[in-house]
Amino acid sequence: MRRMFRWPTPRSVLFFCALAGAMILMNLALPQREPLAFLLLFSALACNRNPYAVFCAYLLSSVAALSWEATLAMAAQGCILLLAFVISRTFRREPGPERFAYAAAAQIPFLFLFPHEGYALFDFPIIAQKCILALFFLLAALLAEGGMRALLFRVFRCRLSGAELAQIGLLWLFLGMGLYAGLGPIVYSGITLLLLLAAVILTGNAAAVPFAVALAFPACIHEASLLPVAIYAVYACAALLLYPYGRIAAALAMTLTFLGVQFFLGLYATDAVTIALTILACVLPALIVALLPERLLTRAKNGLLFYRERVLPRIAVNRNRRAVGEQLYEVSSLFREIESAFLIPETTEDADKRIARKITSTLCASCPSYASCSRADLGESFLRLVRVGRAKGKVNLIDLPAELAKHCSNVAGVLFALNKELVDYCRVSAAMDTARAGRELLAKQAHGISEILKDIALRESEEYAVSGGEDALARALQERGILSSEIFVYGEDDSITVSMTLADSVSARKVCTVASDALGIPLALSEKIPLTHDRACFILTKKPRYDAAFGIAACPKAGETASGDTHSILKIDERRFLVALSDGMGSGASARDVSARTLSLLESFYKTKMPSETVLATVNSLIAFSADETFSCLDLAAVNLDTGCADIVKIGSPAGFLLTEGTLKILEGESLPIGMLETIRPATMRVTMCAGDFLIFMSDGVTAAFASSADLCAYLSTLRPLNPQALAENILTAALGRVANHEPPDDMTVLTVKLTENA
Repeated sequence: MRRMFRWPTPRSVLFFCALAGAMILMNLALPQREPLAFLLLFSALACNRNPYAVFCAYLLSSVAALSWEATLAMAAQGCILLLAFVISRTFRREPGPERFAYAAAAQIPFLFLFPHEGYALFDFPIIAQKCILALFFLLAALLAEGGMRALLFRVFRCRLSGAELAQIGLLWLFLGMGLYAGLGPIVYSGITLLLLLAAVILTGNAAAVPFAVALAFPACIHEASLLPVAIYAVYACAALLLYPYGRIAAALAMTLTFLGVQFFLGLYATDAVTIALTILACVLPALIVALLPERLLTRAKNGLLFYRERVLPRIAVNRNRRAVGEQLYEVSSLFREIESAFLIPETTEDADKRIARKITSTLCASCPSYASCSRADLGESFLRLVRVGRAKGKVNLIDLPAELAKHCSNVAGVLFALNKELVDYCRVSAAMDTARAGRELLAKQAHGISEILKDIALRESEEYAVSGGEDALARALQERGILSSEIFVYGEDDSITVSMTLADSVSARKVCTVASDALGIPLALSEKIPLTHDRACFILTKKPRYDAAFGIAACPKAGETASGDTHSILKIDERRFLVALSDGMGSGASARDVSARTLSLLESFYKTKMPSETVLATVNSLIAFSADETFSCLDLAAVNLDTGCADIVKIGSPAGFLLTEGTLKILEGESLPIGMLETIRPATMRVTMCAGDFLIFMSDGVTAAFASSADLCAYLSTLRPLNPQALAENILTAALGRVANHEPPDDMTVLTVKLTENA
């Protein structure tokens, strides 16, 4: 079948033009123009490039030798490799290890046809020198193949291995030698300085220094000196020093350093043309880099992602988070279905008609007067009697409707049977009400669990995106002498988390300071996880705006060993805490058990981050269902350390207070204690606290010690506290000083909270 002709694409044309130019430069690398381009010929054919185009490029590069004999030898080399690779492809077989035999056979024309005068440095025959060169070309071609594969198929797609980077470096060494020998040191300087400055801008880290050293190796070989290595390293360091201030600053730093170095190299003692061209070799690359479009630089940086970011761990973490989030969402939907099942309304028959039908079908059906009663249509009168009985709980003669009394011959039997049914009805109704309340409680719990799981699912489904702050943080740590093998920054704003692998001996305070300055967010150490005997993982999270200090002062009732008041201070998460004061009805151990049980339930529910309405209703129901008639008063505050916002809940408790800058705000509620009724309506309010504000909760034993609420407010208004513990003790002392013989008639407890600004 005739193969259709395909026009070459612009990319393929560009590739072969670049290949031909590189081959020409490589043939200029050695003193007698030996065909170093053979490395590129073999590598391109082994990488399945168009064999005819590669052969033409190699033949074109032979002009560098300026000898028809050299052209003949290189044409013969190209023909051998071209024939071998074309035959392999004809049989649809990729060349295997036999391609090394092809490369060895292609050295025969070099041995017998290439003109070579030998090097006087080596005291052995020319043919022996050519054999050594042929062996060198063969070994170098095998290495160059790996470098070509990396450049064509892997660079900018994945992280290159150390061996691949070394193979690319070998290709650059030969290409750079040809560039230096063929175009001169000025052009060589211009091209390498452009590459160096681009590396600084794209990487922005110390990786540019070894890259600069690699760029200088060809000049070192031609000048037989290591001075170019030192000079290029200085250029890279100067550009990196000012890179944080922008690419223009980095370009200017390298230019000024170049001008200074040339002074010591004696450039300014040469002719004006040489001075101008040499300076232009530095200024022109600096201008090019400074004027490059930002979009082009961003695209190039994204291409280098795999050299500075380990993406597979991030992808694996995101995949697991997504799977966990989906599973949690499904479980959330299950609990929502459970809630719906518990809330299905009961489809029961009307109780009045059911009771009336049962009596008429049993007692009345066997009565001799049943037929006459039926003709009189006494059904409505009987229903009225049943309704009265349900309302009162029992019936008697005065409740009997006139029509029913007139026609019924067995009034006493009807009243007895109806009272018996009403007793059974009340017992069943109470059981049904209890069951209904239990179902409603379970439904509320299912709803709360569903909401919690849904929130967790949404939070866990968020993917960790690549953060630009990781490079800035790595540089900041290096500048402070802290080396980190891994840095992982994820989340935004309040949810940002920074994980770093550092030496175990590094100061956590120093790490937090450096990270906060580098990322522009106040950070604090959240956790430190040991990895090895000398390495640890430091996990930092955003530091809340506020911190809190607490004070507690308590005294049991005179004659009692235990106080019936209990308090709780609970850290809900990194940014919220809860304080509560519970006062059990009565005093002593029994009252303490009630308040302790109430607080324990509240703590457990709040730890799950269940909505406050569900928490309070559930705790109230559980206390109300207890066997004993036990009640508890409650003061509760959930405080956000980022905003200072405090949600206050008061249930049957005395007034609380917010003391701020000499101003006293009263916090009151009028609801009954927990457990007294099946449903409660707690007094809720929201206040905003600032640094230096005090929140004060007291049990009724303290407030009752003062003659009136006005006296208590007057006393608190005179206080100018600094320490929450001292404030709590002062209030308790003042209360004890106002009771007879300083013996408390009831349990007394004062709980205080102070917000402070985080440093």
